[in-house]
Amino acid sequence: MRRQYQAHSLLERQAPEAPLTLLHDWLEQALAHEPPPSEANAMTLATVDEQGRPHCRVVLLKGIDARGLVFYSHHGSAKGQELAGNPRAALLFHWPALERQLRIEGEVEQVAGEEADAYFDSRPLPSRLACWASEQSQVISGRGELEARLALAKYRFLDAEPPRPQGWGGYRVIPHSLEFWQGRADRLHDRLRYQLTAGGWRRERLAP
Repeated sequence: MRRQYQAHSLLERQAPEAPLTLLHDWLEQALAHEPPPSEANAMTLATVDEQGRPHCRVVLLKGIDARGLVFYSHHGSAKGQELAGNPRAALLFHWPALERQLRIEGEVEQVAGEEADAYFDSRPLPSRLACWASEQSQVISGRGELEARLALAKYRFLDAEPPRPQGWGGYRVIPHSLEFWQGRADRLHDRLRYQLTAGGWRRERLAP
């Protein structure tokens, strides 16, 4: 199966000096054009364990600020443990309707507790209770155990708002490399890479 890409282009004159500006633009366009049920803020997160073995999974982008991209998870999960041992990660966005991909590599830090609290408090109640019910990535006896833990969380917080669990929080990927890929006709795709240097961002074109 082979698809012809011809919807858009990515030329240097279209690319701003700051890559996060282009990321904002592409994300807004993806949110407007990617058809449901796709999630335009879904991104593949790749981490490495202590043996150097890579692992990837899809997470949701929950914020972009001047420093980087933010997502949330359990610190005790597989990804959390791997980031504790090796705080580096790669991200991949794929927006097929726009014939685009975006690869990001960078260092990872935990977001401040106050920021994580604010995001947690903004979540729907069932999502907050689920954080208390699930010790992510831990082996459980079956679905019944998970449902029992959820029932216990509902009872525990029957008359109070559930606070953010101590072992749950946010991560910020601070990019040092971003590659914007735009599909083009005849496989002559556009690839613009931004790399962070001592003097700022350097932009360069890569052969497809």
